[in-house]
Amino acid sequence: MPKPHRSRHASMQVWPRVRAARHFARVRAWTPSKDTKPLGFAGYKVGMTHLIITDNRKNAMTKGEEVSWPATIIECPPLKVAGIRFYKKGYYGNQVATEILGKLDKEAGRKIILPKKPNEQKLQSLKAEDYTDIRLLVCTQPKLTGIGKKKPELFELGLGGSVGDKFVYAKEQLGKELSIKDVFAEGTQVDVQAVSKGKGFQGPVKRFGVKIRQHKSEKTKRGPGSLGGWSKQGHVMYRVAFAGQMGYHQRIDYNKLILKVCDKPDEINKKGGFVHYGIVKNPCILVKGSVVGTSNRLIRLMLARNPNRKFEGPVPAINHISTTSQQGN
Repeated sequence: MPKPHRSRHASMQVWPRVRAARHFARVRAWTPSKDTKPLGFAGYKVGMTHLIITDNRKNAMTKGEEVSWPATIIECPPLKVAGIRFYKKGYYGNQVATEILGKLDKEAGRKIILPKKPNEQKLQSLKAEDYTDIRLLVCTQPKLTGIGKKKPELFELGLGGSVGDKFVYAKEQLGKELSIKDVFAEGTQVDVQAVSKGKGFQGPVKRFGVKIRQHKSEKTKRGPGSLGGWSKQGHVMYRVAFAGQMGYHQRIDYNKLILKVCDKPDEINKKGGFVHYGIVKNPCILVKGSVVGTSNRLIRLMLARNPNRKFEGPVPAINHISTTSQQGN
């Protein structure tokens, strides 16, 4: 038998592997929708648990039986609508033309310079037909959670519907709070965006999975076997596995299924709280499977761009939610 070749395991799909610019993800495009409501939400990752559900998938071998599914808990305190952004079409696409800020909490002053006077009265002179897009500017409220954080995150939320419907909805919601139930329901598929867990500066064996060389190798054991051909001496291609930053990258998980929206966090709280998080105090959601990021990290949710048709149908009945304390959750 020939010796199996295993040069590397890492993908070149995302490059360069540098640290994210900030601790929460940036959404570059929103999934269009005819419903006039926000197209996304955000919450803080709590940890994982497992559910006992009755499998209702049509073609599953365990159809009608009780099976165990892993689930991620994301605490979703209400989002405060801090302002409205109006976009006009410019030379490089849509550009911010006007921004209206409402009355902000003092915690928002940790993030931005608070205006002396809210300019909500300017809304009366604006017309929806003069703009190409309207989005909400929202603030998170980490003070409502138990993670010990006060500085909020400030970001945009896209809206569905026509520009006129967006304008009416945005005026109604300015200064109010958005709940997770206003945006997503059980059975909805979402795309999850977050910054992955940071691993720091790692070598090529851990970072790219190159094979460890034998003990009599020249110079090093935990390094690449070749840096390139002789034809271009002095130049090393970027594809060669080298040490560098691993983790703390912005990543996206597609088609995550929302299994449950919990209004009462007592249903999922563990005795003594979750490891590295504590007690859940706000409404939360249970998402099937794992989610990128570490505990306490802000997770951004948006409507799935290409939903999986196999998930269509009612959500399976949840018979039991594990609330026993386990290390590593």
